[in-house]
Amino acid sequence: MPQSVFTPREYERRIEQTKARMRERELDALVVADPANMNYLAGYDGWSFYVHQAVIVTRNRDEPVWVGRGMDANGARATTWLDEESIRPYSDDHVQSPNDLHPMDFFAEVLEDLGVDDARIGLEMDAYYFTAKSYLRLQKNLPEAEFEDTTLLVNWIRVEKSEQELDYMQEAARISENAMVAGLDAIEEGVPESEAARAIYNALIDGTEDYGGDYPSIVPLMPSGDHTGTPHLTWTDRPFERGDPVIIELSGCRHRYHSPLARTTYVGDPPQEMQDRMEVVVEGINAALDVAEPGVTCERVETAWREVLQKYDLKKEDRIGYSMGLGYPPDWGEHTASLRPGDETVLREDMTFHMIPGLWFDDFGVELSETFHVTSNGAELLADFPQKLFST
Repeated sequence: MPQSVFTPREYERRIEQTKARMRERELDALVVADPANMNYLAGYDGWSFYVHQAVIVTRNRDEPVWVGRGMDANGARATTWLDEESIRPYSDDHVQSPNDLHPMDFFAEVLEDLGVDDARIGLEMDAYYFTAKSYLRLQKNLPEAEFEDTTLLVNWIRVEKSEQELDYMQEAARISENAMVAGLDAIEEGVPESEAARAIYNALIDGTEDYGGDYPSIVPLMPSGDHTGTPHLTWTDRPFERGDPVIIELSGCRHRYHSPLARTTYVGDPPQEMQDRMEVVVEGINAALDVAEPGVTCERVETAWREVLQKYDLKKEDRIGYSMGLGYPPDWGEHTASLRPGDETVLREDMTFHMIPGLWFDDFGVELSETFHVTSNGAELLADFPQKLFST
């Protein structure tokens, strides 16, 4: 029996919205290869994105069609809301074939069977798991089709969350809190970085007393020592040393929905300069959160942060946040709205963002982040965790 993560009506609503966008673009079919978008439209949830798979939506068919590897078809039966006729597996000789077979050869047959082999077909051209060879193979097999880049069509539908999606993100936030406590407690002088990572991972999977956690789309990031000015490092087996700053960025995951959280700690007594920089980050993030409400632009939210930095003669060129929620490796971001100069996306109720305005310098960095939900009353934080510089 399929798992019931969402009601059939919620999936039907998502398909209706997708078809409306397809009509606007005059598309007859949409090939959705992003695993998060596949999950969003069909419910499919499996670690099979290393081979070619997709969900196909057509304007004249009620259900989408899942296309994937034969051994993953039972996974589609277990996790999607689709009928058997909407599950189309290809044989294993298409996988990394020595005989010049390719999964897109089978995809072309499915598209022909659906009557759209000579139609306007949208492709997620910049999705992580849709390759250049996939595109070329579809072109070869469907010479009369007209292909259009629709990389973010479904992503923009996802930006406004349903009540159930928000509930899962709230549950993910509880896991994030527990994992952050575990990581902070594990970091001590002489303890290998890998042991702290293990403590975080255990907490991410253990979840809470009421529910367990899933694997996050991004591994816990934990740069330490001289490397805290480089935000995307993970961990080694190096023991923590007295005088090490340590950044922890992680996210709990519940039914593929995330709630990222970042904090900074120090092994020993932190220097005053680092304390001062964290106070700027705390002031700046709260100034930005104070203006995050429906009707304001992403750019305006970032400006509130920038104005705080200017008071202290500091600059940050990177964006300070992004729309996020449902995700698979390698990212939990939705690749749509960003809190940055020039992004005039208007905030709407039930959008969710990860705001992460870290400050990174040559010799150290400080990072503090919050995931927030845009409500009619402004930004609502999903996690409840102290905003400060920690120390061991």
